[in-house]
Amino acid sequence: MQEQLSCVLALMPDEHKQLVGGREFWVGHLHGAGVVVVLSRIGKVAAATTATALIERFAVDRIVFTGVAGGLAPGVGVGDVVLADAFIQHDLDASPIFPKYEVPLYGTSRFATDAPLTAELARAVSIALPGARVHRGLVASGDRFVSTTAESRALQAALPEALAVEMEGAAFAQVCRDYGVPFAAVRTISDRADDEAHGDFTRFVSAVASRYSLALIEGWLATLPPE
Repeated sequence: MQEQLSCVLALMPDEHKQLVGGREFWVGHLHGAGVVVVLSRIGKVAAATTATALIERFAVDRIVFTGVAGGLAPGVGVGDVVLADAFIQHDLDASPIFPKYEVPLYGTSRFATDAPLTAELARAVSIALPGARVHRGLVASGDRFVSTTAESRALQAALPEALAVEMEGAAFAQVCRDYGVPFAAVRTISDRADDEAHGDFTRFVSAVASRYSLALIEGWLATLPPE
């Protein structure tokens, strides 16, 4: 979201903008680390385009995704932090040719995040947000803002392991697997993906999510050696 991007850019002393694929990529340094900061845009296709540009045009050696998600699993509440160990596309169904959720020609429905990079983010969360409840596991992605209790319950029944639902992570995970680029993602829960989701999401992004994302990124970069 733009609110989250603005918070990060405010701390970059030397950022300069490059336009690629209709997107603004901000290149510079943050806490001594060379970074490229960009909005993924919303949805899996937009996310895949952004991930590909980061790798092909800017030759990044790892990608970290921050943002918000709707809580699915019991006990995953607003304000909690979810670290993704893997992503699945909850709206992908090429059956009967392939099993439901399986990505055709990959032989899998789940794309794992990078374990060492995710561990680095977990340490950053514990330092930057010591009071936050943290969950690790599966996150579901789809081209739909899940915002009804009925749909949320249907997803819980279909994918009981899924902690949260969002719209971009699975695309990033698949592109990064294709290119062999380490990828990790951390999401702050903005709503419960139910009938109250729209109002909760809007308020949360403005009041909490931007601050959380900035703290997480700062906490992570502060643990890395300067370039």
